[in-house]
Amino acid sequence: MRLPGTAHTRLPWRVHELTGDFTVEDVWSFRTPGAGPDDFPTMLAAMRTAGGIAKLPRPARFLFALRWRIGALLGWDRPSSGVGARVGSLRDRLPDDLRDAPRGADSATMPLKAVYELDTESARELANRTVHTVMHLGWVRGADGDHELRMAVLVKPNGLFGRLYMAAIAPFRYLVVYPALTRRWERAWCDHAERTPR
Repeated sequence: MRLPGTAHTRLPWRVHELTGDFTVEDVWSFRTPGAGPDDFPTMLAAMRTAGGIAKLPRPARFLFALRWRIGALLGWDRPSSGVGARVGSLRDRLPDDLRDAPRGADSATMPLKAVYELDTESARELANRTVHTVMHLGWVRGADGDHELRMAVLVKPNGLFGRLYMAAIAPFRYLVVYPALTRRWERAWCDHAERTPR
């Protein structure tokens, strides 16, 4: 379910210390029935088990494949446009305690690279010629008392081109990509819960 930006900004996430020059683009919640306050690492493990982009429904896979193809043709995703080249990594901004914390695992199937991973939140980043973006995952107590996963997408567009790009892909994010992620990640939690009854 889509949430207002304040659902992310009003909470005391550590990512706020690193992203003052980013804007909140999207905030989304994912239902995880029966989840408790200590289950964030379990949810991350369930998401990894569920697989990456290749396991999403066909329409979402098609959009990702189309984006990578266009990016390859136009040179949007060259290493010279990425983290550590066009923009510095958020890891360069980490305070000492976060720098010493677990980073989280990177995967060839996940284009976003880990910045940090804590007991209740994690951050990953990606940069190309269009934007520098951060995906923040957090663990929040919901209205029903169960904890739920929240995803915030923070962006720093690369000039007018980046702002136009984000506006152009917005309908695809809301109509195809986020609903597909919602079904996939909520199913991952339910599958885990079925395998490990409480």
